[in-house]
Amino acid sequence: MKSPFVRELKPNEIATAIFLVHSKEIRQKRTGEPYLSMLLSDRSGEIDAKMWDGVAEVMDTFDRDDFVKVKGLLQLYNNRPQFTIHKLRPVEDREVEFGDFFPASLRDPEEMFAELRGIVSSLTNPHIRALLDAFLDDPEIAPRYKIAPAAKTIHHAFRSGLLEHVLSVCGLAKLAAAHYKTVDLNLLIAGAVLHDIGKIHELSYERGFSYTAEGQLLGHISIGVRMLYEKLRAFPDFPAELRNLVEHMILSQYGSPKVPIFPEALLLHYIDDMDSKMECMRALIEKDPQSEGFFTTYSSSLERIALRKSRYLAETPAAAKADARTDIDDFERDPPEPKAAPAPAVPAWDRPATTAGGPVHSAPGTPVPPSSTPLPGRAPHLAPPNPKPAPAFGSSPFGSKLQQALNDERK
Repeated sequence: MKSPFVRELKPNEIATAIFLVHSKEIRQKRTGEPYLSMLLSDRSGEIDAKMWDGVAEVMDTFDRDDFVKVKGLLQLYNNRPQFTIHKLRPVEDREVEFGDFFPASLRDPEEMFAELRGIVSSLTNPHIRALLDAFLDDPEIAPRYKIAPAAKTIHHAFRSGLLEHVLSVCGLAKLAAAHYKTVDLNLLIAGAVLHDIGKIHELSYERGFSYTAEGQLLGHISIGVRMLYEKLRAFPDFPAELRNLVEHMILSQYGSPKVPIFPEALLLHYIDDMDSKMECMRALIEKDPQSEGFFTTYSSSLERIALRKSRYLAETPAAAKADARTDIDDFERDPPEPKAAPAPAVPAWDRPATTAGGPVHSAPGTPVPPSSTPLPGRAPHLAPPNPKPAPAFGSSPFGSKLQQALNDERK
């Protein structure tokens, strides 16, 4: 078995391993000399790689989708792992075990395909069941359906990823149909099984994953609709209205400009999107295990970073426990002796006015000017400016109350 895998590489350690060349670019240094920028991969993941020296001797000896044996050093650059290659040589196909280099579903494809056949056989609509059986019985379709990825890079981008995605969508469809009683489960399952059927021809997956010429020209939605019409030729009694509904579900899936306009199509649209995004999130969190910190790099497909929750929770409880222990210790410790609260400071202009002979008493409602005589040991206080000079009021009861209100406002 191959060793080490991408996930087993450790920062600041020299490693020698065989990888699949996922991408290869020949670039120029500032000196004009070439260097290699590559993406190397195996079934555990992929890693950015650079070769700075001795490039001219090896750069034409291999290409994309070839195997290479490399020796180099893994380092963290901007908190992302980067493998600096010191030595490189191409490797023949006969020297490797293909299963070590192509990411694949953790589930057995035959087991998943049998599960899908069971879901289809449980449907009660004979027209839909016969149509889906025709797809799954086709010797040209079934083998591809078992091993095709669901996408080139974004979600379920591994062998048998399409089948795993479809089974997941079927499971969510059953839950949704049980909750929304008016939803037709037969129609919803038909959309789940067929919505991405065109990807078996859109993508190439014999070695690395890429788009076929047909996939580039048409896309999987158009290919899927064409495959539907080819199969329906064998079912002249298939209801035209039901055909339109199935076709609409393929055309209005997530990512299509066609808007879903009936309940089953709307459910499929969002279930498909949810399952793909949850897989994107899983893959993003598990990517670059050598990186440090709680957060991943930015994902353009998800338009966000993601929290490595397990790593976050593994470190947080200890700190939280320590904080909690400190709080308990503080609570259980004998409390300090209470101290008398200091008397609140009274502004100079609120103190009673005094003269050499004692305090000056004023009539109620009359402002008392502050004293210009300083307290012992303290600098003299100046009265603050009065921004609202009190107007002169008569001796009427209303005038006295208004004067008192203005006095209270200035305190």
